[in-house]
Amino acid sequence: MSKSLKNNVLSSMAWTSVQRFSGIFISFISGIVLARLLTPFDYGCIGMLTIFMVIADAFIDGGFASALIQKKQPTQTDYSTIFYWNIAMAIVMYAILFSCAPFIARFYEIPILCDVLRVQGIVLFINAFNIIQRNQLRKRMNFKVLAITSLITSIVSLTVTIAMAYSGYGVWALVASNLLTSAVPALFFWFYVKWRPSFTFSTSSFRELFSFGIFMFLTHVINDIGSKITHLIIGKVYNPSLLGYFSKAESTESLASKSISSVLTQITYPLYAQLQDDMASMINVLKKLTTSIAYVTFPMLFILILIAKPLFILLYTEEWAPSVPYFQIFCIIGLSSCLQAVNTQTIAAIGKSKIMFQWTVIKRTAGLAFVIVGLILFGMKGLLCGVVAFNWFCYIVNIGLVSKYIGYNWKTQLLDLLPILIASFSVAALVYVVGRLVNSSLYCDGILKFTLYVALYLAWSIIFKPKSFVYVLSAIPTKYRGWFRIAK
Repeated sequence: MSKSLKNNVLSSMAWTSVQRFSGIFISFISGIVLARLLTPFDYGCIGMLTIFMVIADAFIDGGFASALIQKKQPTQTDYSTIFYWNIAMAIVMYAILFSCAPFIARFYEIPILCDVLRVQGIVLFINAFNIIQRNQLRKRMNFKVLAITSLITSIVSLTVTIAMAYSGYGVWALVASNLLTSAVPALFFWFYVKWRPSFTFSTSSFRELFSFGIFMFLTHVINDIGSKITHLIIGKVYNPSLLGYFSKAESTESLASKSISSVLTQITYPLYAQLQDDMASMINVLKKLTTSIAYVTFPMLFILILIAKPLFILLYTEEWAPSVPYFQIFCIIGLSSCLQAVNTQTIAAIGKSKIMFQWTVIKRTAGLAFVIVGLILFGMKGLLCGVVAFNWFCYIVNIGLVSKYIGYNWKTQLLDLLPILIASFSVAALVYVVGRLVNSSLYCDGILKFTLYVALYLAWSIIFKPKSFVYVLSAIPTKYRGWFRIAK
């Protein structure tokens, strides 16, 4: 990797960290406040409609955003062609959602969903107008602008949403949040990025990008349906409140499992695209990213499993206590899901989108079978076990693909991760036993487990100096490492 590219990556990582962690902080505050103003039913209503929105968004994007990043030098004609495709598909998809809204509301037997879907569907138009501008910023790795825009968007959205929730608007507060989250960056990108579409639509350009994008599109559609199918099943088989508990657990856990990986995956795809002809560098980057993510995320998830109950009651009140077991299960899922994107993005970056699509069909078919069989045999517990089995199955498949097409052998990757997993789990087991022996009050138990886990994990890191620890330290400026310098 060249020095200029390395400096660009470090700068991008810093600004992406600002974007992600400021967003996490604001989402965290928002979740605490809104959980006291809104009900599980409100969250459940939005959760029921998520599958329809993400599928519509996938059709609008069509995989062309990934194709434009993967292409080394896209032209003005390329960008203009895809811009008009996005707008046309937004019109088509909104018309379909608008027409189907009454049937969806009857399917769930909740009349308000009809109006909610029709209003929330406006997001499709907003997103279509700024996909190209956002794409250009990502391709140029200009994450400073993306970070600042994200921070402003989060603050505006949070302020309006809390005000509406406090005024009694219920589910409409969440709808407003979704609209603002799309509208604010769309306006900023349109005026900041000077690009404007030409009055041209090239069929040859469309076909060229379509040959790569079609499989990315199909992959995204299948993944989106698969990731939200459990929401549809829970909302139909059970009730909106149960889905609300499920959704709150899922969203809270994702703040942890995807906090580090999402920072890195924002930059890894354009970075991999630049390194696609230098496989040795790509393997080196992938190895460091995988172990660094695991080193930070694995212990974070084990800590959350240990302190789940006091954490949820403290943040969201007793009303959300039924979310706790779901949250702990999602933390187990997070151990595999936090590593998914950094692996799969390498396959896309080298142009193997068709391979990704074929394996996505296999993975999602197996995942649906796991969930349905689990639900039939053991109800909600079986469904959750099916989700766990699916996510770990996906991880095994993904590292197999990386082993075959990139050269980062799956055995090597698992051996790189094994010391981190063993250390994280062993510390968790020890802390759990200590917590049982002490038998303190709810919140004192949480504080004890958190403090003891962090102390023991850091002690292991400093004494044994695993490579993952050194990788993480290398990303920190030397002057801020303090007493960790012993690990150099």
